[in-house]
Amino acid sequence: MIMRADLHVHTIYSGVGRLGKLRFPESIDRPEKMVDKARASGINVLCITDHNSIEGAIIAKKYAEMFDDIEVVIGEEVSSAEGEIVGLWLTECIPPNLSAEETIKRIREQNGIVIAPHPFSFHVPALNERMLDLDIDGIEVLNGGHVDKYSNRMASEVSRKYPGRWAEIGSSDAHSVSTMGYTWTEFDGENADDLKTAIIEKRTVSCGKPVPIDKAVFWSMSVVIKGLKMILGSFFRPLNQDTIDPLEKSILKVPGQKKIAGIVGAMIYLFPPVPYLACLASHTWLNRKAKSLINRISETLEKIGLNSH
Repeated sequence: MIMRADLHVHTIYSGVGRLGKLRFPESIDRPEKMVDKARASGINVLCITDHNSIEGAIIAKKYAEMFDDIEVVIGEEVSSAEGEIVGLWLTECIPPNLSAEETIKRIREQNGIVIAPHPFSFHVPALNERMLDLDIDGIEVLNGGHVDKYSNRMASEVSRKYPGRWAEIGSSDAHSVSTMGYTWTEFDGENADDLKTAIIEKRTVSCGKPVPIDKAVFWSMSVVIKGLKMILGSFFRPLNQDTIDPLEKSILKVPGQKKIAGIVGAMIYLFPPVPYLACLASHTWLNRKAKSLINRISETLEKIGLNSH
C-alpha cells in the first residue's frame, strides 16, 4: 500500500526566530492543529520536528492516538554547529550547537533516523557539501518551504550523482497549517515502522511542490497578527506566569518599549499592500540569488568532486 508521510513539520514549540533585528514566532499553530491538517491532507505519518525541542512532538503523538488514520513520529530539527539536522524516532531532546558528528551520534544512540533538511539552502543553516562526510539516511530533495529555484534542484543533482546513497525525501517544512499538504514523501507500507524501513532501504519517493506564494503571505500575516494580539493582551491582562505556551513565555521577557515598537511594526506590516510587497521583494531576491547559483551548478558539483564528466 502506498502511504504518505510528512517528515518535517513545526509547531508553536519551535520558539522564536530572527531576521536581522526582527524577532518572530517560528509557528503559531499548536501540535493538535498540525495533526488535524495532516489528516485532512491525506498524510498517514506525520513527523513533528520543532527546532531544538521534542515537546510539541510528544503532545502531537499523544493527540494522534485518538485516530486510526495517522501516526506521529517524534522528531527534532537540531541546530548543529554546522547546519540543521533532523533526527526522527527520538526519545530524548538533543541540545543545539554540537558538532554535526556529535549530533548524529546522539540520534543514533536513540536508534533514530538522520535526515539532512534543505541540504543546499543558501538562506537557512544547511550542511551543504559537509553532508558528504556524514552518516545520513536521507536528504530532502524537495523542501516545500524553499521556493527558490536552486536549493531543491541542487539537492536533486547531488542525489542523482550518488544513486542509492540516501533516501530521497519530500517534506513540507510547514510552519503553519496553511503551508502543509503541498509536499510529502510516499512509501510502500502500512505504518510508521514501514516508513523507517523504507528510509533505511532507500525506497522513498519525494512528491508535491513548494508552497504557493499566496499561502506564504497568509502565513506571514497570521504570525504578525498572533504576535500583535499577544502583545496587546499583555498590557491589559497579566499573562500566566506558569504557562507552558512558549510564545507567552517569550512575551513575558519583552520590555515595554520593545512591545510598543513591535506593535508599531506589526501595524505597518499589516497595512495593505505591505505584506504582499514584502513577500514579492523576498521572492525577487531569492530568485536572483538562485539564478546566479544555478549558473554555477556544474562548477559547484565539480568543486566538491561530484561531476562525472
